[in-house]
Amino acid sequence: MRALAPAKSVRVVYSSLFFTSSALPRVTCHFTPLHRTSSFLAIRSRSCTFSTSAASPGNMSVPTWDNHYINGQWVPSVSPGRYIDVTDSNTGKVCARVPDGGAEDVQRAVEAARAAIEGWANRPMAERKAAMQRILEIWKAKKKAKAAEWLQKELGCTAQFAKHVQTNMVDLHFGGCLKFIDGVSMEERMPMGTLVVKEPIGVVGCITPWNYPLNQIAAKICPAMLVGCTVVLKPSEVTPICAYLLAEAVDEAGLPPGVFNMVMGVGPTCGEAIAEHPDVDLVSFTGSTRAGRRITELGAKNLKVVRTELGGKSAALMLEDANLEELVPKFVGQLMGNSGQSCNALSRMLVPASRYNEAVQIARKVVEGTRVGRPGDSKASIGPLVSQAQWDRVQDYLHTGIREGARVVTGGPGKPEGLEDGFFVKPTIFADVHNKMTVAQEEIFGPVLVMIPYSSEQEGIDIANDTVYGLNNAVGGSPERAMAVARKLRSGMVMINGVEFSPDAPFGGYKQSGNAREWGTAGIEEFLVTKTFAGRPPKSNL
Repeated sequence: MRALAPAKSVRVVYSSLFFTSSALPRVTCHFTPLHRTSSFLAIRSRSCTFSTSAASPGNMSVPTWDNHYINGQWVPSVSPGRYIDVTDSNTGKVCARVPDGGAEDVQRAVEAARAAIEGWANRPMAERKAAMQRILEIWKAKKKAKAAEWLQKELGCTAQFAKHVQTNMVDLHFGGCLKFIDGVSMEERMPMGTLVVKEPIGVVGCITPWNYPLNQIAAKICPAMLVGCTVVLKPSEVTPICAYLLAEAVDEAGLPPGVFNMVMGVGPTCGEAIAEHPDVDLVSFTGSTRAGRRITELGAKNLKVVRTELGGKSAALMLEDANLEELVPKFVGQLMGNSGQSCNALSRMLVPASRYNEAVQIARKVVEGTRVGRPGDSKASIGPLVSQAQWDRVQDYLHTGIREGARVVTGGPGKPEGLEDGFFVKPTIFADVHNKMTVAQEEIFGPVLVMIPYSSEQEGIDIANDTVYGLNNAVGGSPERAMAVARKLRSGMVMINGVEFSPDAPFGGYKQSGNAREWGTAGIEEFLVTKTFAGRPPKSNL
């Protein structure tokens, strides 16, 4: 690579994806071939195309990704030139740009996936397993560390959370699927002679959120491709760079063209185009309940299968004999992780009235000890929220809680001292809350805990169930009593005495938290469809 005049500081940060420049009025970096447009100079690597473009007045530049991944190639949009800004959550400034694709790009991706389905589905399971293993190995060796760096910008994670939680989800899901697939029965002979076979459902549209971007992508694309489906992925445009890195790993693993496709764009165009496309057999969607309802409506036009994993308003229900000193910090920590931006966050804590003040004081100590900071702050527990829109949303809820009579124990509106730029919020506890308040009913998606007293065990159960959501809950108390109460909670998951869920068990909810089940064998079976053979056909090779 050589830089031409004027001599400006150009540093290659990541050879296959992007470079940065302190100023780049005209710099040519000689990869092959060179692609040039009127608005930017782009470099086409063997993996994908990226460039630099003006971030704002003042001639600053940001890395820009130009392509989608369709039919085994990195290709520009059908209508190029439209971009989406990616914001650094720590500063509020643009840190990257990605293409703003459209329905025409989705059409190309679906056509490629449809053309590839027969060949991929008919490959032996051993070949598909080997392909998933290659993706995982490339990810760990070449992409994972860089994804952790980007997640600290585009999502605002602390370094530890990005490295040890967010990026590890790819390892967890790919590694898990390769084990759990052996527990999925692909064919079964019934006692009366009928053969029941499980087949890949076909083309799968995957629409994923920004809060755990790699987790949701991996939890969908790996089991889908492993059982023989082909995939069209629309990752979140809010946290897109880690998706590009994972797509690079898929590309370098050498899957047949069309098995994996990725289109970058926004939900109302690309997401909706996937949902209503007649050649998409199943849509796997994770996001808000509002968006999930829209995706379901669009999918219903052609009666496709729509699997949704949506919002939550989970409760941590403390029983009279709960060990508050042990469990309150655990449950508060579960909420604060990812800055409260988790669908299964335990954002309500229900406590017997006789122990309410005790629990509030323990929670206060935990929250006041939760340090908010930037990625370079090694002592920080949590970082900023993801965007200005999310910051505004949380501030609105904080003001609403105060207006409706909730008492601020700690935190409250505004930004922490010394963190005035970026999208930082104060971890907050609301006390003296009743379950009809807005902050007790609606998903805030921030580090905000509401604490609600109850007078009897049955009232505690009723309050926990008094929500349109049903994703997750938790119970604290003696094991026997806690299990008995857990069985009465209307949610797809219940944590008992702080024990975390294991990746071999289903993840999903009831009610308006959606109908999907991910993780374990259940997450694999989501992408299979049942076929029945009568007449004692020969045993298949599945």
